[in-house]
Amino acid sequence: MTDLHTKLKTHFAPPHTTPLGRQMLLIGLIGLILDQISKNWILYGLQLPSLGQVKILPFFSFSMVWNKGVSFGFFHSEGIGRWLLTLFSLVVSACLIDWVRRTNRRVIGLGLALVAGGAIGNAIDRVIYGGVVDFLDFSGLGFPWVFNIADAAINIGVALLFIDVFFLNREESKQG
Repeated sequence: MTDLHTKLKTHFAPPHTTPLGRQMLLIGLIGLILDQISKNWILYGLQLPSLGQVKILPFFSFSMVWNKGVSFGFFHSEGIGRWLLTLFSLVVSACLIDWVRRTNRRVIGLGLALVAGGAIGNAIDRVIYGGVVDFLDFSGLGFPWVFNIADAAINIGVALLFIDVFFLNREESKQG
């Protein structure tokens, strides 16, 4: 009986968090905190919803946009769609966080942590406000979308994942 108990305990024990995983989770958490602080300041400090837009530089403004969809307003959803999108974001984030905890690869860990932190930041907005607070506007450079720090973290994270898959993995294969 003890042997079975040991096997079950070993099989179902949560995976160990690596030292690198802890560092990457901290970076993801910092990104989430910066995202929420910036949105709080935009809404309640600057009060951008009442101003609409504040020009900062010729190519950059703070512009208030309530995003009811995914990144950059794609797949607009309200009502039950809002809650399904929020639930999906949180489930995916939980899976990514579990992966980050176990990682021994810096680039993939950082990419996953940034995506998870950004997704959680935007999910928090959907729960609290019914939509995501977007305000970074680089339309003066020809970039048509308004976004936030969470969106930037998600996109940087995805870029890091592509770099890891298409470039770093090939280097490891050549060396191995």
